[in-house]
Amino acid sequence: MTGNTGRLRAALLAGVAIAVVAGGVAQARESNEERIARLEAALTALQGELRELKAATAAPRAESRAVTPAPAAPAAPATSVSLKNGRPTLASGDGQFTASFRGLMQLDGGIYDQDDAGPLSSDFRRGSFGDATENERARDMGDGVNFRRIRFGIEGKAFGDFQYNFTYEFGGSGNEEDGKVLAAWIQYDGLDFARLRMGAYAPATGLEDGVSASSSVFVERASVVEVVRGLAGADTRMGVGLYAGGDRWTLGGTVTGNLTGVQTYDEQLGFVGRATVVPYKQDGSLIHLGFNASLILSPAATGPDVPGGAPSPIRLRERPELRVDATRLVDTGSIDADGVTALGVEFGAQRNNLYIQAEYFDIAVERRASVLPDPDFSGWYVQGSWILTGERRVYNAANAGFENPKPEKAFSLKDGTWGGWELALRYSVLDLNYRENDLPALGSVRGGQQDILSLGLNWYVNPGLTMQFAYRNVQVDRTSPGGTAFGAGAFATPALGTEVGQDLNIYSVRTQYAF
Repeated sequence: MTGNTGRLRAALLAGVAIAVVAGGVAQARESNEERIARLEAALTALQGELRELKAATAAPRAESRAVTPAPAAPAAPATSVSLKNGRPTLASGDGQFTASFRGLMQLDGGIYDQDDAGPLSSDFRRGSFGDATENERARDMGDGVNFRRIRFGIEGKAFGDFQYNFTYEFGGSGNEEDGKVLAAWIQYDGLDFARLRMGAYAPATGLEDGVSASSSVFVERASVVEVVRGLAGADTRMGVGLYAGGDRWTLGGTVTGNLTGVQTYDEQLGFVGRATVVPYKQDGSLIHLGFNASLILSPAATGPDVPGGAPSPIRLRERPELRVDATRLVDTGSIDADGVTALGVEFGAQRNNLYIQAEYFDIAVERRASVLPDPDFSGWYVQGSWILTGERRVYNAANAGFENPKPEKAFSLKDGTWGGWELALRYSVLDLNYRENDLPALGSVRGGQQDILSLGLNWYVNPGLTMQFAYRNVQVDRTSPGGTAFGAGAFATPALGTEVGQDLNIYSVRTQYAF
């Protein structure tokens, strides 16, 4: 710019000098007015040239000062939609949000092979205490079919650090029920050391309870597992829990209240805790060890908190590991209690397509305001399977449990493939007797002992569809406590010490579809 301006000034001065000289030469012939007019015209022409030169030199400078536009922001990744194994799933492009739609259908059919029924006066087989309907059905349990579970829900992740689950249930035991909330919880994963969950859900009370009901080796969990999970756990339980874990260990604890839809004067206060470890793990092989505790710290009250406290009954009873007929054949009756402590130990092992697991539980009931001894009950089971087609059960490290295998080749007549096949075996014992042979019977509990041998064949048609076939031999050893325990009718309650148990066989089939 400086060089151009200097040249412009020099040209201007030169022009003026030329005009002056020319003026001097023509001074004699021109008047003053003419000289002034000529000089003004020359000056105007030079100013025009100066403006053109300035404009020409300013354009490159303006271009050099122009700001380079910022690169355009990359387009946000698109939301994805998938149907892995038939499960619709949405996921935001940034991974902050997901939504998976879940569904489960379990249709059970069962045949109860019993001795022919007789009248109450001579056929002493009985079910639950004080339940006339169950005592009628105990002598002739009903063959048939029912939807054990029909569930629909949505689960996923929100805002990166949160998980959620909302599930509704329409199935039932013996007959289908009106819809109810099965699970509704949120979980915060942003803590470095643990996950925090609150809402309605089923905290894991042991190894068999550590996986979904859709992954059980048999259509129902072992009897003792169902009794223990019903104390402070089970589906729809309100609670708040903290969970931590790694590839080879888990640790968790949940403070629990009532089940959803159940209102009492003072809600039950309970606790479920579990710790597991995998001390051995190699390719295709592992060993699982665990310890669990289910506590009822304060049972639900049945009335106002009057002096001396309201009764707070605890009752332990269970079905023979199938719920086409809902009759319970073992039952402690109601025990007025201050609390319950159930402690369990877990063992599991896997080697390729062979798997075994076992659990033992001790259940101690503390009576309320009573001089009678505190009863103690127990139960255990051992089960295993051999997958004929070579697949393995999947050990879920987060839940510390063994899930169903996925067939390597889904069933297809066109391709000549037959899915996955699994042989299963289980023996379970639930002992709800306490001093059952004591005479007099003060403080004794004649709940009965139920032993079940189960043989199963599972067909994994494809990753969503499963067929389960099973045979059970059920042996119930139980004696009557006399009085009016089963009812006040003339023949409702057999005499003290009369055998009220029975032996029977059960055949069942389940059709399950899950996504």
